[in-house]
Amino acid sequence: MRLTRRTLALAMPATLAALVGAAPASRPAAADTERHDLKPTIVLVHGAFADASGWSGTVRRLQHAGYPVLAPANPLRGLAADTAYLRGVLAAVDGPVVLVGHSYGGAVISGAAVGNSRVKALVYIAAFTPDKGESAAELAAKFPGSTLGDTVNPQSYPLPGGSGIELLIERAEFHEQFAADVPAAEAAVMAVSQRPVATAALEEKAGEAAWKTIPSWALIATSDRNIPPAVERWMARRAGSHITEVDASHAVAVSRPAVVTHVILAAARATR
Repeated sequence: MRLTRRTLALAMPATLAALVGAAPASRPAAADTERHDLKPTIVLVHGAFADASGWSGTVRRLQHAGYPVLAPANPLRGLAADTAYLRGVLAAVDGPVVLVGHSYGGAVISGAAVGNSRVKALVYIAAFTPDKGESAAELAAKFPGSTLGDTVNPQSYPLPGGSGIELLIERAEFHEQFAADVPAAEAAVMAVSQRPVATAALEEKAGEAAWKTIPSWALIATSDRNIPPAVERWMARRAGSHITEVDASHAVAVSRPAVVTHVILAAARATR
């Protein structure tokens, strides 16, 4: 018999029915097992003067461990706006989530996780852990040690009906200020690809804090020149976080991705 498109089209329903009928009876049970063993999605939120590429070493390690990973772009325009953006990202993620924030990203995850029962753990990587009414700028000045203010360059950017001020770290200062333990050539790439943060984002006061109800982990970078280590330590202790300390710069996710991954995996495994 000569096979034509019409012949194939007529035969297709019967063929599909046969295939469906031949499916093993154990399939639903396997699906139930997969759901039971579902690993949380790790959502990595970068901070100011950085972009999502700073998580590359961590992403590779987490994927190798079998975890789904998402590293969205943080707008860096305002705390309430950035928090709302992250909430939208989380709404599109199925299943449990471990939410990770670096630097200013810590303030963003603290707000975005409020009221979200799917967020099972918060991880702060050299990050701000604000309480209600606190700003990143205020917290950074709580203890001495930050030299960031001497290295940033304010620039104007357009807004509807006016303009705003955003900050970049001077390229010549970036290596020592932000990433002193990263090879110079790599830090030079980071310097030219850094994303500016609006001063409004650093000065805006935080709302409710999710770390009051969600278990948290914190990695303290003891050679941080952006956020004084004493501030990171004080915030982590206040939040009751599981604390790990490492001798690293503010760019700890770039210089020490294995340690960062270890902390994140500790949080992820504690959720199961």
